[in-house]
Amino acid sequence: MLGGWEIAGIVVVVLVLFGARKVPELMKGLGHGIKEFKKASREVQDEVERAMEEEPVRPTKPAKPAAKTETVASSSDTKA
Repeated sequence: MLGGWEIAGIVVVVLVLFGARKVPELMKGLGHGIKEFKKASREVQDEVERAMEEEPVRPTKPAKPAAKTETVASSSDTKA
């Protein structure tokens, strides 16, 4: 867990790197990103819950593949 001095140090580094004018823009963008992430997370969680509530679909047996017929040339066919 971060203590008070670590947070203060991070704030100072951010101010030095980006300047006081860019920090509000960065925080706004960060806020929008977090909001979108939470929204997507909720949507995925809701979809999983809905899928679990639905009756499971029983898989059907796959159709048997058709028998492969190979044409083998007989020795009499090759002598011409």
